[in-house]
Amino acid sequence: MKTRHPNWLLSVLIMLLLLFVIVGCKQGAKTEKQETPAVTESAETSKQGQAFIADDESTPNVLQIAMGSPDHTTLVAAVQAADLENELVNAGPLMVFAPTNAAFDALPEGTVADLLKPENKDALANILKHHVTPGNYSKDFLKKFKKLGQANDQNTTIEVKGDDVYVGGAKIVASVKAGNGIVHVVDKVILPPNGE
Repeated sequence: MKTRHPNWLLSVLIMLLLLFVIVGCKQGAKTEKQETPAVTESAETSKQGQAFIADDESTPNVLQIAMGSPDHTTLVAAVQAADLENELVNAGPLMVFAPTNAAFDALPEGTVADLLKPENKDALANILKHHVTPGNYSKDFLKKFKKLGQANDQNTTIEVKGDDVYVGGAKIVASVKAGNGIVHVVDKVILPPNGE
């Protein structure tokens, strides 16, 4: 005569089997996580902050727009020399009046090279901050203003001539929307009122 195992014994065996499978899967997942190499920062990396985080998904910020422009290599070099990269990637909104390479070339000979020297970092930062304004205004909207307060705590003038808008004497020749504001390309370097 055959003896039958009660149903509860079969249920317990199935439950134990499932329990072993679940525990095995969890341990496998933990092992995979432990085997993933940790990302370490290179000892050679001296730059830190938001400006140095790679992000290919978002709308480019004002710094990324400048860095991607072949006409703004001098501006980018100046921003890097003044260590202002992180200021240009903050949430903003920021308006950056970005002088072209030709605008820098129009300065007296030797001016840019002199400003890029480490001992002139503060003067360079002051000039660059005079090209940045809190806000996100189109060229047409800027026509409503007479002055703008710049990031170096000084004002610059707005002048309208026909359809053209001049900021601190520099003509806006193009505008590019950014993820944290707008870049207005200008044809001159905007110097602070006291020339610093």
